[in-house]
Amino acid sequence: MGSLPQSFNLISLDEHQKLNEINLFNLFKTQQTYLNYFFQHLDISQTLKFTQILLNSNGTIFFTGVGKSGFVAQKISQTLVSLGIRAGFLSPVDALHGDIGILSKNDVVVFFSKSGNSEELIRLAPCAKAKGAYLVGITSSEINNLMGFCDLNVHLPLERELCPFDLAPVTSTAIQMVFGDTVAIALMSARNLSRQEYASNHPAGKIGKSLIFKVKDVMKKQHELPVCKEGDLIMDQLVELTSGGCGCLLVINDNYHLIGTFTDGDLRRTLKASGEGIFKLTVGEMCNRHPRTIGPEAMAVEAMQKMESPPSPVQFLPVINDQDILIGIVTLHGLVSAGL
Repeated sequence: MGSLPQSFNLISLDEHQKLNEINLFNLFKTQQTYLNYFFQHLDISQTLKFTQILLNSNGTIFFTGVGKSGFVAQKISQTLVSLGIRAGFLSPVDALHGDIGILSKNDVVVFFSKSGNSEELIRLAPCAKAKGAYLVGITSSEINNLMGFCDLNVHLPLERELCPFDLAPVTSTAIQMVFGDTVAIALMSARNLSRQEYASNHPAGKIGKSLIFKVKDVMKKQHELPVCKEGDLIMDQLVELTSGGCGCLLVINDNYHLIGTFTDGDLRRTLKASGEGIFKLTVGEMCNRHPRTIGPEAMAVEAMQKMESPPSPVQFLPVINDQDILIGIVTLHGLVSAGL
């Protein structure tokens, strides 16, 4: 292995690491200062007008941009789509080769650009204008070529980039993202989007599952239940107790009303207390006659919360309908497997 350069040997590894940490801390503080500059100088009246235009739009809101600003434009459009707002990303290059055909006079096109002078956007703007769309420029340069084509221009105040050369777009894209996402949430509030409506747009994610799925959607149904009668001997029900996959027995009467529950934990405690006497004990004698239960229309996330509530957590909940009939069981394992 070659030796370290002499200049590097002057500083121990610990000291070198400490200097890097100090530098990193200073960079974050500087970036915070630049972001504060944006917040302190943003024209709220401009922003309000922009938000109102998006709120009143009867068409699709298209976002466009090139380079890093293009990625921000894509992200903001996806955020709006997730809120149930008609939005999309329009590639400035592809637009000039046919994709502009999607535009109509009811649409809004939002141009994200730090300088407002990107050649691709300057070429796209008059073409989008000719389609009758409403054009909005979101730039950090107050004077630019794009603004001449736009119906509204919103200035995002930028003190400078965090990059030591003031070149790499890191602060400018940060404020673009903050601006776009904040406007998106303003639209969400103005449209009175409910939790259920938001969840319906995220059915595969944890958010959607927690707000959409009900107990009846994730429970084991009646024919799968590990049931027994209260007069059954415990030892005669061991196979049902251990093979049902629920870790319990659901004790019912002839009308399928729940009498109680008997768990594998109850089995261990009974065996410890009774010894050989367990061979003569019935499930009804040792079952819990006041178990926690839940209804089929309750939210699945509510079932999980009920399982985890004091005085001690449980691994399952019998599901009882309005006629107090046992119709299912929901287990903690089943909820976790469902992604809740």
